[in-house]
Amino acid sequence: MFVQPWDACLDDAEWQTWIADGHDFGQLSVNGLPGRPPAVVPTHFTTGDGRLLIHLARANPVWEAVEHDPNVTFTVFGDYAFVPGPWRARPGAPPTDGVPTSYYAAVQFSCRAHVIDDPEAKAALLRRQMAHFQPDGDHAPIDADRPPYGRMLPGIRGLELEVVEVRAKFKYDDHKSVEHRTAVAGHLAERGQGLDVPTARQQLRRLDRIGPWRP
Repeated sequence: MFVQPWDACLDDAEWQTWIADGHDFGQLSVNGLPGRPPAVVPTHFTTGDGRLLIHLARANPVWEAVEHDPNVTFTVFGDYAFVPGPWRARPGAPPTDGVPTSYYAAVQFSCRAHVIDDPEAKAALLRRQMAHFQPDGDHAPIDADRPPYGRMLPGIRGLELEVVEVRAKFKYDDHKSVEHRTAVAGHLAERGQGLDVPTARQQLRRLDRIGPWRP
């Protein structure tokens, strides 16, 4: 992922807070087997102790590729919007001369994958995930020896992704003027389509922290 200096994460807390703020769905990318394309799998995940935890169906064809090469990438993205050209035209220039762009936040984790097949370990992984996704505990006990989860555990495999490197990008025109960014955020909030409103919030949050961009 290419990151311009003005799109770079301001500190580790920025991407960590963004992930914790409900961004818990991403794409696992695995190098393909010789002569085959990379495998990409969309899935929920949880974090903790410098690792990402996911589980997939045992029938998923991605396992052969993971075992062939455990070096994988996991990508999370969100708060994105298309910004039309007229919103980005320079002062005094015709609106049609403005160049459109995309705003978005993205975090890429370079990881080493460890496959989990032990029933007790898989049950522990599911308990960690359920504590995140169903914190009210409104589910049956997750035990390798008890139904309903015990009998379903053979149908899944777990993945512990040991995080080796993190690259984060917050692309919100931070190299442009305060006035420009404020105006675009207003346009996004007014349009209000898709993820326009959270995108505007991200732009204004970065604006508050950065102010005028200085290399």
